Amino acid sequence: MYEEFFSFTRKPFELVPDPDFIYLSRSHRKAITYLDYGIRERAGFLLLTGDVGSGKTTLIRDLIGKKYERVVLAKVFNTRVTIEQLLAMINDDYGLESAGKDKVALIRDLNDFLLEQYAAGNHPILIIDEAQNLEADLLEEVRLLSNLESSHNKLLQIILVGQPELRDTMASPGLMQLRQRISVSCHLHALSRDESLAYILHRMKVAGNPEAVLFTDEAIDLIYQFSHGIPRLVNIICDFLMLAAFADETRTVTAEMTREVAHDLDFERTYWGGATGLEDPEGESPPGKGKEVLGRIEQRLEGIEEELGGGLAQALRSVEEGMQQMKGEFAARIGRNDQQVAELREKLETVSYTIESLALSSATRPAAAGFAQRLMNGVGMGVKK
Repeated sequence: MYEEFFSFTRKPFELVPDPDFIYLSRSHRKAITYLDYGIRERAGFLLLTGDVGSGKTTLIRDLIGKKYERVVLAKVFNTRVTIEQLLAMINDDYGLESAGKDKVALIRDLNDFLLEQYAAGNHPILIIDEAQNLEADLLEEVRLLSNLESSHNKLLQIILVGQPELRDTMASPGLMQLRQRISVSCHLHALSRDESLAYILHRMKVAGNPEAVLFTDEAIDLIYQFSHGIPRLVNIICDFLMLAAFADETRTVTAEMTREVAHDLDFERTYWGGATGLEDPEGESPPGKGKEVLGRIEQRLEGIEEELGGGLAQALRSVEEGMQQMKGEFAARIGRNDQQVAELREKLETVSYTIESLALSSATRPAAAGFAQRLMNGVGMGVKK
């Protein structure tokens, strides 16, 4: 919604893991070095852990994108499964038929496939993401997969990726053999305050404009305080700060703006389970920034009806009614979880697409074209003549 206004070629703070945006903090560089070494040396099990939103999946996707020579990958991201379901997903990802087969048949097919790959000089790797969801007995079954071997070498290298509780599970006495097979182990730590600033600037640079917005030192302090240096949480708050800056037509993000957005997102309670700590010294909460943002965006559409006639004016009224409804939903829905945030953002973007289609199809094209041009220049919704 704000990309054109800030001269971005893409959104800088999307939540979808994208290797193009990967920022290598000290912790991330260390993890990549260790994992790269483990893959190239064909070490045994590799273990990568980190808190929710620390960048594990992005790092793994970047690693996959390096396209190691002769590597054949299988990836499992759904780990609340039985051993038969896990084996079926592994075989499916390797292109093997799995429907209707039991555990014995699935393991036999996998072993035959791995032997073929070994004979061809290939290097099969299995990546299991969200591995903290695997029960101890299922982790033991995964360990047994590493026993598939030729007379000289292991046939399958396994990378376990998960949250810190994965290490707690693996500390159980029954998993000693698995622990002894971990050749490379690394953990992603949260960003420092300075790394958080560098992360924000890096993402804006990749998105096309590193100078789109100036974050004051006080704003960065608050972003770090609210996010605790977790990249996903930095993305969430910065995305709404960009939207707030867009609505205010400003290119400076201040501490006041950051505090208001974090309050509207109920940041500490929503993401950390504690009190917000954002009330002002007088005991009054700051105004809801998110609702103000929608209100100001809505105000930018006022007066357009007077320039347009007939069906287009009626259609625009429908759009404004939709925005009013979204405004009412904002306080109740925003910040509860990533999916709801994405749904609201999608609704807002639908407004711009609706206006674009109206402008392109209207019989009152001259007025609509003028409206679209103003949006391109002043609002940045991406509407075209």
